[in-house]
Amino acid sequence: MEEYVAFHRAINVSGTKIIKMVHLKQMFEDMGLKNVSTYIQSGNVYFETTKLSNATLSNKIEKHLQKELGFEVETMVRTIDELQSIADKDPYKKIDDDGNAVVYLGFLSEEPAKVQQELLSSFNSEIDECTIKGKEIYILRYRDKGKAKFENKLIESKLKVKCTTRNRKTLYKLLELYNN
Repeated sequence: MEEYVAFHRAINVSGTKIIKMVHLKQMFEDMGLKNVSTYIQSGNVYFETTKLSNATLSNKIEKHLQKELGFEVETMVRTIDELQSIADKDPYKKIDDDGNAVVYLGFLSEEPAKVQQELLSSFNSEIDECTIKGKEIYILRYRDKGKAKFENKLIESKLKVKCTTRNRKTLYKLLELYNN
């Protein structure tokens, strides 16, 4: 069995696409996924299943949720090993999340084209900056310096891929909970 985490985009945000975690957990179990558990209301779901590609699992989950809920829920899937690698490759790992400096991780639906990556990176500033590595985007924000630019709308429009973003602390907590 392989261990995975599904990251759902734009659920339980501003009163839209509301999904109770107990219901989300049940829907995953109904798909035959094992040892399902959720972490916080933003739709992080841990599960185990036979080894499949992340894209295959994302597609399976998205189709099932669409059928059950009646609306689209974009889903990015990563293995626990991939999450550890994402944490290890963090270009901002020496910067503490101190309330002013905050690091976010964006899980992308696919690796964006190099030209799209360069376009998004052109928005780097003293307020916030990003670094793209494969299918992840690392975002460093300084809250005291102004309004952040690297929101999902900008990321998706420039990279031409779907993205769901989490605070780096969420990644560390998931690794703490599920790393053996």
